[in-house]
Amino acid sequence: MILITGATGFLGSELVHQLTNQGKEVRALKRAQSAIPALLKNNTNIEWYIADILDLATLEDSFEGIHQVYHCAAFVSFNPKDKKKLLKTNIEGTSNIVNLCLSNQARLLHVSSVAALGNAKKGQLITETDFWEYDAKAHSYAISKYEGEMEVWRGIAEGLDAVIVNPSVIIGANSGFSGSGAIFELVKEGLSYYTRGATGIVDVADVAKSMISLMESAEQSNRFTISAENYYYEEFFREIADGFGVKPPSKEATPWMLGIAWRAAKVASFFTSKTPALTHDAAKSSMNESLYENEKIKLTTGIQFKPLKQSIKETCEALKHI
Repeated sequence: MILITGATGFLGSELVHQLTNQGKEVRALKRAQSAIPALLKNNTNIEWYIADILDLATLEDSFEGIHQVYHCAAFVSFNPKDKKKLLKTNIEGTSNIVNLCLSNQARLLHVSSVAALGNAKKGQLITETDFWEYDAKAHSYAISKYEGEMEVWRGIAEGLDAVIVNPSVIIGANSGFSGSGAIFELVKEGLSYYTRGATGIVDVADVAKSMISLMESAEQSNRFTISAENYYYEEFFREIADGFGVKPPSKEATPWMLGIAWRAAKVASFFTSKTPALTHDAAKSSMNESLYENEKIKLTTGIQFKPLKQSIKETCEALKHI
């Protein structure tokens, strides 16, 4: 049987959907308070199992009869206040999964992130051979994903059969307005500014498809960047605006403007008790030009990525009805 952590999440639910559509039975982990996504309701090929990756007692029981594990569960935040939770969930939680895979001789596919990759050499795209170098100013999410990935490499050194994927920004129709969907909401509500940064983007269906292909392959002790295209934020925001039929952002946000914005958001959060709309880490990331190569995953799996114009359009259409 196949075990999937983070099965109620954006990527995890798409992965479960694709696997069960292939007639495969999966044991899907969910926390007690997590709701089952509409995409997966009434699916008879799913065995829902309540467990937390930080609770070894229940987690250990969920591995009975498991031969493949997709580890999708992770905590994502750019809020400095979430540092402790980020490190505990993404490092300790991954360590628990690695150790149980080792003891149960289960094959692991671990979902890391491009945040765990290194910086590009001048004039080159970022590839799987670029390893992250410690930076005291790096945001906690990047540190947590890097250290979590290191737990998998530790397991591999101990005999674990594993492969790692490093997706870029994942978008899709079922995102809602959380995660990458928050970007769509900002543009939909009339975002005026864009930043000069750039990043890789990929459709959630292509990420899940790549993961299944890699799990079924002979690949091991290897990692793969999953990214369809590189987009500058100006272009990304413009296409989202076109999808919603609204005016696109037309002003460039300079570093000093972002500095004022995240500080103002932090002050506002003291009065509203809500998470700041913009944090220092998020502002800093939005200025980075991070461009990724995808030749390795295409050559290994033969995947043909969905054009991002189509993904953006489909996502906008779905979010219009929320």
